[in-house]
Amino acid sequence: MNDDPSPSDRAGSKRWYIVALLVAYSYMTWFNRVSISVAYAEHIKDETGIAPVAMGWVYSAFLIAYTIFMTPGGWLIDRRGPWFALMIMGFGSAVFGIMTGLAGMSALVSAGSMFVALLGIRTAMGVFTAPIYPAASRAIANWVPPGQRILANGFVQGAAALGIASTFHLFGTLMDFVGWQTAFLISGAVTAFLALAWTILAADHPTLSAARLRSADLAQESEICNLTSEMRDGTPWYTLLRDRNLVLLTFSYAAVGYVEYLFFFWAQYYFKDVLDLPKEESRTYSMILTLALAGGMITGGWLADRLRLSFTGRWSRTAVPMVGLAASGAFLLVGVRFESLAAMVTFLSLALVAVGAAEAPTWTLAVELGGRHGGTAAAICNTSGNAVGLVAPILTPAVSAWITNHFAVGERIGWQWAISLGSASAIVGAILWFFIAPENRGRES
Repeated sequence: MNDDPSPSDRAGSKRWYIVALLVAYSYMTWFNRVSISVAYAEHIKDETGIAPVAMGWVYSAFLIAYTIFMTPGGWLIDRRGPWFALMIMGFGSAVFGIMTGLAGMSALVSAGSMFVALLGIRTAMGVFTAPIYPAASRAIANWVPPGQRILANGFVQGAAALGIASTFHLFGTLMDFVGWQTAFLISGAVTAFLALAWTILAADHPTLSAARLRSADLAQESEICNLTSEMRDGTPWYTLLRDRNLVLLTFSYAAVGYVEYLFFFWAQYYFKDVLDLPKEESRTYSMILTLALAGGMITGGWLADRLRLSFTGRWSRTAVPMVGLAASGAFLLVGVRFESLAAMVTFLSLALVAVGAAEAPTWTLAVELGGRHGGTAAAICNTSGNAVGLVAPILTPAVSAWITNHFAVGERIGWQWAISLGSASAIVGAILWFFIAPENRGRES
């Protein structure tokens, strides 16, 4: 009797192993992104005198490069595969994470060059990090059967929020013990170790690829992949830009990006400097918000998968993100105006749960709409999320300062109005999902 596992069994066991590695990657890349804002709020601002608006440009430098190189990264994924793209991404993110700590050397600080150094380092980090989520979503489409893809994407996206949530306390505590410069060196080294693990353990051996292709459940494509693959096989990637559904999805994801980036970079500053809360409390409340986002991403993925398995038609694919974005706009508009801190944190958490529910359905649908250009389609979608998201770190403090000065109101009121822009963004995103028809295979020029 042959006790060797069948190709289907081997593929089945490895698919969640791959997902686990993607989850770890997602966690660490966001930990590296957000740690700069934690270091600024607790150390860099006081030690160097870099103003909040100037630091907003450092945050956005990463996002500008990340956005510009998103679609080229998608092309690389489709040409060389997600394993190669994620290997390059991991090592690049590690190197420039370490260099962020080196930018704090006394020579650069005393010479007044630290701001310029951070601009360059974070720009380069954005270039290398660009392929992370298109590559992860493409890998999931390759390995995970249709009925579990949204949940798998939800875990990967949720890990990003967990990385953000833990950064406030974990990176903050690390800075307390070893200083902010050394903390960046340690986080960079951890990222390099993860990149090495991915390089060695996630390499897709040709025999495994054959096994995967023979596996019945992985060979089975979703309804959308079946409809689009025949149409896409002989077409160049840029024809994706004429796909009405992908265009609507892309603009809707821009709304998600604005809301998320607003909180990623300014939540701790808002609690600590605007509301004048102690450092530990500001870390805790910032963590609560991003944990809520992670919960929304995973829950939204699970719920969207259940709807797709239980029902047919457009609403089975669009209901979760559409309702989530609409609810997020309402919770955000109300929550930021509470005087009670507990009520404020509760409603802002609900807003982030709701916006997080749109993440996994967006990534899954983008890859399916792209067919064999799935990596590029996901990259195009993510480009919009970051193109609009990069505006939030700059626009939020600028709008707050303008309202505070122009209307002679307190800083807290200025920040309330600035944060409320996220509510309008979420509602627009919900409206766009109403017009997405995934079952419609045609492109409209």
